[in-house]
Amino acid sequence: MIPLLDLRRQYETIAADIEARLIGVARSQRYVLGPETEQLERSLAAYLGTPHAIAVSSGTDALLMALMAFGIGPGDEVIVPTYSFFATAGVVARLHAVPVFVDVEPSTLTIDVAAVAGAITSRTKAIVPVHLYGQGAALDELVRLADDHGIPLIEDAAQALGARHRDGRRLGTIGRVGCFSFYPTKNLGAFGDAGLVVTNDDELAHRLRIMRNHGMEPRYYHSIVGGNFRMDEFQAAVLNVKLPYLDRWNEQRRAIAGQYRQLLAAHSLSQPNGPIEVLGIRNPSIPNGHIFHQFVVLARDRDQLRTYLQEQGIGSEVYYPVPFHRQECFRWLGYADEDFPVANDAAARSLALPIYAELRPDEVETVVAAIAAFYAQRG
Repeated sequence: MIPLLDLRRQYETIAADIEARLIGVARSQRYVLGPETEQLERSLAAYLGTPHAIAVSSGTDALLMALMAFGIGPGDEVIVPTYSFFATAGVVARLHAVPVFVDVEPSTLTIDVAAVAGAITSRTKAIVPVHLYGQGAALDELVRLADDHGIPLIEDAAQALGARHRDGRRLGTIGRVGCFSFYPTKNLGAFGDAGLVVTNDDELAHRLRIMRNHGMEPRYYHSIVGGNFRMDEFQAAVLNVKLPYLDRWNEQRRAIAGQYRQLLAAHSLSQPNGPIEVLGIRNPSIPNGHIFHQFVVLARDRDQLRTYLQEQGIGSEVYYPVPFHRQECFRWLGYADEDFPVANDAAARSLALPIYAELRPDEVETVVAAIAAFYAQRG
């Protein structure tokens, strides 16, 4: 069996440290906004190179807080890619604002800058690019576009902790706000839901900090409405143990991705007109420019391939089978399906293959050999 992700392998290497840390939290009786959270915020601020890192309850809540901090509400428009995890658009709708969907770029499946430019109106209050699968969107162009129109850029970096922009800055620190997720499957995963909001803006950081605790400052006095967006100490403790390993784990993922690309090419699977298209890597020479939260290919006969891999004991996943413009809950927006050809094609052909730091080279070889055997049978 080669699962899509095997969290047990990672846990076995650091179990003693994590368990000791969790026991320490239990004995401290400090469960919310305690010393573990404070240490995590300091460490992540230093790691990301940003003055403000605010630990929160989930990546979804990080996005929600960011929109709330800018006062986004009914009638406001927020531009998002139609191809992403649901939270990117869901948080907009929760505030009774209007998610404006645009297509994605063919080579990376990150937000299409030209489409963003065409979607901006007088009602646009934010642009939310997604650094999909661990690879950055075209931030230079997006920042210029946002600045020209006086619109905040909110980076959805839920899948990209540790990845860098072309100038060396960490993704998530370039827009007005960056949002991260520590869901257990992420490159840096907690033992449940947890997230992070970062900003270089002192005033905005203060607003976000009080928002995560119901907008309360001082105790029982509320100048703004926030929510219960606090990270608990157990999650912070787990992340404090794992963070020092993150760059090593990300580099191992990059090596595995390189092996996949080499083997797929060697089998002529990813050659021109081949059945597999490996998503392009923007600026591949940048160290940690892509941290491969997922290794995603576009495959001919995707669903049949996935069934075959499952029969061989190999895990895979489809991210994402239903773009936002096709979701039932957004039908009222009235989008035409043909306006999103790239996202529609990705929904039909995308397939994530196993990738995690502990995946062995022989397992990668097994996965690619199975893919080759599938297509050889089909002729």
